[in-house]
Amino acid sequence: MRFRHPDGTLVHAAYCTNVHAAEDLAGVLHQLAVYCEPIRERLDVATLGVGLWLARPVATSLVEDPMSVDRLRRALAERGLEVVTLNAFPYTGFQHEVVKKAVYSPDWADPARLEYTLDCSRLLARLLPDDAARGSVSTLPLAWREPWPVERADAARRALDDLAAGLERIEADYGRRIRVGLEPEPGCVLETTDQAAAALRGTDPHRIGVCFDTCHLAVGFEDPAAALDTLAAAAIPVVKAQAACALHAEDPHTQATAKALRAYAEPRFLHQTREERATTQKTPLAVDDLPDALAGGLPGLRPWRVHYHLPLHGVPPAPLTATHDVLDRAIEALFGGPVARTDHVEVETYTWPVLDRDGPPTRDTLVAGIAAELDRLRTGLLDLGLKSAERKGI
Repeated sequence: MRFRHPDGTLVHAAYCTNVHAAEDLAGVLHQLAVYCEPIRERLDVATLGVGLWLARPVATSLVEDPMSVDRLRRALAERGLEVVTLNAFPYTGFQHEVVKKAVYSPDWADPARLEYTLDCSRLLARLLPDDAARGSVSTLPLAWREPWPVERADAARRALDDLAAGLERIEADYGRRIRVGLEPEPGCVLETTDQAAAALRGTDPHRIGVCFDTCHLAVGFEDPAAALDTLAAAAIPVVKAQAACALHAEDPHTQATAKALRAYAEPRFLHQTREERATTQKTPLAVDDLPDALAGGLPGLRPWRVHYHLPLHGVPPAPLTATHDVLDRAIEALFGGPVARTDHVEVETYTWPVLDRDGPPTRDTLVAGIAAELDRLRTGLLDLGLKSAERKGI
């Protein structure tokens, strides 16, 4: 979907395909037919943005066979789809039975991470619509926080310099600008906006910035407007935003809340949990996964936030809630002012396959759910004064 901000910026909205399992091109093409096109039709839009996740094997096959990129481009066009952003945070196996901390490997101290990110950037340069101002790629916030010795931190910093140089070469080769956004996440080397702003000072702002994830902000009890001001003060661009809600437990000490939370303690993804402190100036109390919190890792005296991406339109069973207020304040801070703070926003609810204990959703349920999420995002943008900028053909 496309929107025009009052300042003239063309804002692209998409949903991220890391919710689907695909480790080869045939799987990606299957997603476009079975999920993406039906979602577009359900939303009744001429063009739907998809934030592709190209696992390492898919990216390798596309890089090695340029004709396959043309095939992918044709498939997108035929189905009324466009790609302006890629999610290159997961490397491979993101919908395996157990993912947990494996999603952070390889990290930015490993040359494989740089190679993968540049491959994705080259592919995006070929997939971008002709009239798109730029492309964006999201990536992990350097690494999981430990172990992170000085030599690995230094290697990661050098890799970011090499990334900027590589992105400059891609722009020279293809005539398209691609930017990479590091995505602060609880438990990682770059967990907070402040840490990201400090780490990225001195990097090339034309090539490298931040992926602004509203679920991660909520888990860290960060204020979206203040976080954006921090980035602006450090001259760090918001390369893209990811729209998502976190799980909120107002009274985690009660038996009813603990029982409700146990339904979300599933084995596939890591669900970092934070407990609010008495004052917002202090870092929240932290454990690395929800089962740790439920086992007594947090005192439960104040509200908890859980890194569990919930559907934008969904409401979890009481007494739990979703951080819709943080999502709405973030969207307003990004797009409600006189200037758009980014031009790419992506719905990223990769947890659909584990939301229901009875099993993954059916194809129709997933199509309807993702369409409802995108419709909620669309309504929010229109309410802020953006106008639909439908593209009649690709």
